[in-house]
Amino acid sequence: MKKYWSPKVKRNLSSWLLLAPAVILMTMFTVYPIFNNIYLGFCDVGYRNTTPEWIGMQNYQQLAADPVFWKVIKNTIAFVLMTVIPSMVIGFILALILNSEFRGVRFLRSAFFHPVVMPMIAVSCIWKFLYMPGNGMFASMAMSLFHINIGDVLSSSKTVLPCLAVMYIWKEAGYLMIFFLSGLQNLSEEYFDAAKIDGAGFWKMLTMVTFPLMGSTTLFVAMIELTNSIKLVDHIVVLTQGRPNNRSSVLMYYIYQLGYNFYQQGKAAAVTTILLVVLLAIALSRFLKFDKKIHYN
Repeated sequence: MKKYWSPKVKRNLSSWLLLAPAVILMTMFTVYPIFNNIYLGFCDVGYRNTTPEWIGMQNYQQLAADPVFWKVIKNTIAFVLMTVIPSMVIGFILALILNSEFRGVRFLRSAFFHPVVMPMIAVSCIWKFLYMPGNGMFASMAMSLFHINIGDVLSSSKTVLPCLAVMYIWKEAGYLMIFFLSGLQNLSEEYFDAAKIDGAGFWKMLTMVTFPLMGSTTLFVAMIELTNSIKLVDHIVVLTQGRPNNRSSVLMYYIYQLGYNFYQQGKAAAVTTILLVVLLAIALSRFLKFDKKIHYN
């Protein structure tokens, strides 16, 4: 007996067939690795034991008792605080400046965005020469202008993280500028015309009109920047390798060390799981808290 499918069933079937390639790829390269990593976090696997052996919470207990792990956590928090807000502020200021037509604006947009397209390894090599003691640009300027010998700033526990943060902000500000510039150009001019009629100046229009209307863009940029600042590892490998005394080690570099230098894949998977949970908690809390206060056009 011939069966006839309803239009709804055909539509649903065709939709799932179109989604199938993306679902399969996402399952293979995203969903499965996440759950496999969570499983390995409860196993002993590494150089001595290539076959995963279930050990329960031992990896997490060892991490909790490891002072290096907590030092890396502090370094990561400090690096995030030194980079996320300054990058967003500078990116927004650049977007405000370039959100107008004047001679050379296209050149400036390209110039500010140029560091973004450069690989982080190349940027790290450039800044390694800038931070070089003695003959580096910053050391030479400090000596010639202020007669101060700043020494090797990448080997000092007081200056290594701020120096890495300055380099990261220089590269990241142009990236965030693009998002803010796109958001500014999509704002309706009616709001600003009404504010001008009411006698609002630049500061009031900025704080009472631009900021509220840019809420959705700011939330998106904050999530992107928070993730980017935590997941970076290339600059640590090129510039410091965690020196001095793990003062410049962040979570991603610590995971790299555990997995590829010390061959402790189980412990590295545990740290990765902790990082995943922290990022998920921060993203959800920020989204649920601030999304209700955002004005969407």
